[in-house]
Amino acid sequence: MTRVRPARRIEDLRRCSRRPALAPAPPGSVSLAMGEPDHATPLPVVEAAMAALRKGETHYADQQGLRILRAELASRLPAGPGRSWTADDVLVTHGATAALTAVVLAMIGPGDRVVIPEPAYSLYADLVVLAGGTVDFVPLAPDLHWDLDALARALPGAAMMLFSNPSNPTGIVHSRQELEVLGALLEGTDVLVVSDEAYHRLVYPGHVLTSALQVQSLSDRTVYVQTFSKTYAMTGWRVGYLAGPREVVDAAAQTHRTSNGSVNTAVQYAALAALDLPDGVVDDMADTYRRRREIVMAYLSGVPGLHLTPPEGAFYGFLRYDADRPSEVIARELAERQVMVRAGAEYGPSGERHVRISFAASADDLRTGLERIVAHLGDPGT
Repeated sequence: MTRVRPARRIEDLRRCSRRPALAPAPPGSVSLAMGEPDHATPLPVVEAAMAALRKGETHYADQQGLRILRAELASRLPAGPGRSWTADDVLVTHGATAALTAVVLAMIGPGDRVVIPEPAYSLYADLVVLAGGTVDFVPLAPDLHWDLDALARALPGAAMMLFSNPSNPTGIVHSRQELEVLGALLEGTDVLVVSDEAYHRLVYPGHVLTSALQVQSLSDRTVYVQTFSKTYAMTGWRVGYLAGPREVVDAAAQTHRTSNGSVNTAVQYAALAALDLPDGVVDDMADTYRRRREIVMAYLSGVPGLHLTPPEGAFYGFLRYDADRPSEVIARELAERQVMVRAGAEYGPSGERHVRISFAASADDLRTGLERIVAHLGDPGT
């Protein structure tokens, strides 16, 4: 019988990846594991997709994305000093996942080193492995912001730095000052910056998001990655985009059309409708997450054995525990107690002894899940 073996890159990915294959929570369990809004997609977005289908918008679209959508996205990109954007600077992708995949596969090859401040979204490292590059994890400072001295040591000779802001999994919002220091560290280098800003509309009181595109020393080297998933509760629609230096966008477009082809045409018209939603629609969803954040803080603050840096953005809490067991073991134990979380080790070496909880769940599920977490982990002698 013929023996069939996966390519070496797949074997490398299986060996290195800590990302679990996610499934729905079992009956009786609550899930605080998914980074998915529990809101329904706003009705005008759904209606726009239906209208497009009825009009016959059922054929292939421009492989870079509908020009009308790209032009609208270009007009809304974060304003940078002396930088203007056009439709040709934007690539519409199958969600932010495909945007990140396209730029990493287009720009990283064997031997290229990619700096990833960690804990970080686990997809980043997996993509570097798939591209044949080398992951250089740089641990965060104790407050979960960047350790700028460590970055200064790691960045020379790197091909790329990849991060999210606000951060998945930590909920940290990296400040303008951090970004400006990063820009100074990169002066005179060819390091490409990939800034995943999927949670840009979810920033909590006392914190302000500065896009990397708004920092003069970074704007010309930054690839900005965005998605409709989190802001507009459109995870299942699979529409995202990237913008950045034209040569990078062109290379990413080559990769994306080779592996994905064009994005669903009707979905792109739905995305246009999402951009036209009143600000209040998004603000209401953001207010819901703010109230849930307060629930998380109320349940976890001051609990012996548990330590939470207050989330500054996104909808995650990165919870450190004192129990002397690996995070994957803790995640299994909590699953047995009918609450699903993500093991901190998934997000990098410094994520060990943490679990990630998502408050993109109903308030009732959130309270139930937090009660189960506190009951299991809320004692330093557990």
